[in-house]
Amino acid sequence: MWFKKHLTFLVVFLCGLRLASADVIQLKDQASVSGKILAEKPDSVVIDVGYTALVVPRSVIAGISRATTVAATPAAAVSNSPSISINALPQFYYSDNRPVIARDMQDLVKQIGEAVVQVRTPSGLGSGFFINADGYLITNFHVIEGETEISVEVYHQRDGQLERETYKQVKIIAINKFHDLALLHIEDKNTPKFKYVVLGSSDLLNVGETVFAIGSPMGLERTMTSGILSTKTRQMEGELYLQTTAQINPGNSGGPLFNLAGEVVGVTNMKITFGEGLGFAIPIELVKSFLDHRDAFAYSTDNPNNPYRYLEPPSRTRNKAGNP
Repeated sequence: MWFKKHLTFLVVFLCGLRLASADVIQLKDQASVSGKILAEKPDSVVIDVGYTALVVPRSVIAGISRATTVAATPAAAVSNSPSISINALPQFYYSDNRPVIARDMQDLVKQIGEAVVQVRTPSGLGSGFFINADGYLITNFHVIEGETEISVEVYHQRDGQLERETYKQVKIIAINKFHDLALLHIEDKNTPKFKYVVLGSSDLLNVGETVFAIGSPMGLERTMTSGILSTKTRQMEGELYLQTTAQINPGNSGGPLFNLAGEVVGVTNMKITFGEGLGFAIPIELVKSFLDHRDAFAYSTDNPNNPYRYLEPPSRTRNKAGNP
């Protein structure tokens, strides 16, 4: 139990790290640990993960891969080159917490535009963005609240032209009603690998820093607006939001707010109705926490508005309580 508990924490901790050269231990629960293998024993493997050495029992290991590939940069990750070694299991999302290196905004919009989508329901529309190549995307909870028919419109770049394609087999994976977040998955057959974004850090943002949003305000898809970060700690209804002068309008909900490295630092979700330049976004740290603990927020058709997943008690406990 001790090993499993601490290994789970370690895998989550390592999710945002980039290892220039790493061995990978693939675990039976589809997780992986990256580092430098120091020793291989009959019953265990010792791996250096940077700040400590971890002893992994052979009983939980599915395979071992040795890799020397240099990790991808954030720009390469946008182009579907994973920021992990080629032999490692794919990450669920890609993160970079290094200091921002500013790039040309026009080039960034061209690279990351395909990763931003339009989310449609019978009652309205919003925006969203892919977090990996397998069709998992983030949007706002209020965009899909109470809906069962969801479609996602994606603009694929083919032969230098943008072609709109609509995917209608969209499944709700997890929801967090209180932080206004939803995780969706496109399950249409024969889907391509999708372009995706890298998640940055809102903690590293500075007030006055340039940010920009891409979304579908009023249904005008692929609209880009830019501004500055007005404050990092605007309190609204007990939650802290990023406040920005980038124009946010109905239809932007669920879309990404980027820094000048092309990394997502927030999820746009509201504005002051009678005012301009007063937009708000959910800090990306909350999104990462939501993704890391998505099993706790798993969507259930039995209780679709419940942001938490309540587990059944162990059978032994039920029997002691006199339950069948």
